[in-house]
Amino acid sequence: MPGGLAALLDDVALIAKTAAASVDDVAAAAAKTSTKAAGVVIDDAAVTPRFVQGVTPARELPIIWRITKGSLFNKLIIILPIALLLNAIAPWLLTPILMLGGTYLAFEGAEKVWEHISGHHHGEDDDGPKDENALVRGAITTDLILSAEIMVISLNEVADQSIWMEAAVLFTVAIAVTVAVYGAVGFLVKMDDLGLKMMAKDSSTARRFGRGLVQAMPKILSVIAFIGMLAMLWVGGHILLVGADELGLHAPYHFVHGLAEKAHHLGGFVMWLIETFFSLITGLIVGAIVVVIMHLIPRKNKH
Repeated sequence: MPGGLAALLDDVALIAKTAAASVDDVAAAAAKTSTKAAGVVIDDAAVTPRFVQGVTPARELPIIWRITKGSLFNKLIIILPIALLLNAIAPWLLTPILMLGGTYLAFEGAEKVWEHISGHHHGEDDDGPKDENALVRGAITTDLILSAEIMVISLNEVADQSIWMEAAVLFTVAIAVTVAVYGAVGFLVKMDDLGLKMMAKDSSTARRFGRGLVQAMPKILSVIAFIGMLAMLWVGGHILLVGADELGLHAPYHFVHGLAEKAHHLGGFVMWLIETFFSLITGLIVGAIVVVIMHLIPRKNKH
C-alpha cells in the first residue's frame, strides 16, 4: 500500500512536471512568435488611437474596451479556428495568405507615405459628432485584418507542432497581444487627461509637468504613428520577400540575404538593419504600385 501510494505520487509529480514543461514550451513559443509579429503589433497600437480622436474623454476608455472585446472575438472565435483548419487541410495556403496580408500592410504603409507627401488624409473628417458605433465597427474591421496577420505569422512559426500546441500558442499570443496593444492604447489616450488634471494642482511643479505632458502627447502619438507606418512597410516587405522565396522566386530574397551576410563581420544589428532597410524598400515599391491601382487609376477614369 505505501509502495502504491509512493508510485501514485511519483506519477502525479511526473504529470505536474510534464504540464509545467508544456506551459513553458507554450510560453516560449508564444514569445518567439510574438516577436516575429512585432511590426504588425506596433502598427496595431499606432492605428487604434485615431479611432477615439474627437470623442468626449469620458467615452474614450469605454470605446477602447468595446474594441478590445471585438479584437478578442476576431482572434479567438474567427481567426484561430480558421487558421488551425487551414493548417490541417491546406498548409500550402499559409504562405499565399501571408503574402496577401503583407501586400495589404505594404499598401497601408505606402498610402500613409502618400498622405504625408500630398497632405491629404484619406477619410479625414473632423466635423460633426462622432458616431460611437461606427467608430467601433471601423476599428474592429481594421483589427480583423491586422489580427489575422499576427495570428498567421504566429501559426507559421509553430506549423510543424501538434494541433494542440498550435492552438495553445495562438490562444496565448491572442490574449497577450490584445492586452498589450489595447492596454498601451488606453494608457496613451488618457495621458493628456492626466496632464490636464495635474495642471489644475496647486503645485507649480505639477502644473509644469502637466502642461508638458499635454503638449508632448500629440508629438508622441505622431511618432508612434510614424513608427507604425515604417513597421507596415518593413513587415509587409519582409513577408513578401520570404514568401516569394518559398514559392520559388529566390532572387530578391537571396540578394538581400547575401548583402546582409557580407556585413556579418559588422555584427548582427547591422545585418538586421540591412535586411530591414531592403524589406522596407520592397514594401514601399509594392505598396506604391497598389496605391496607384487603388486610387490614381480609378480617379483618372472618373474624369
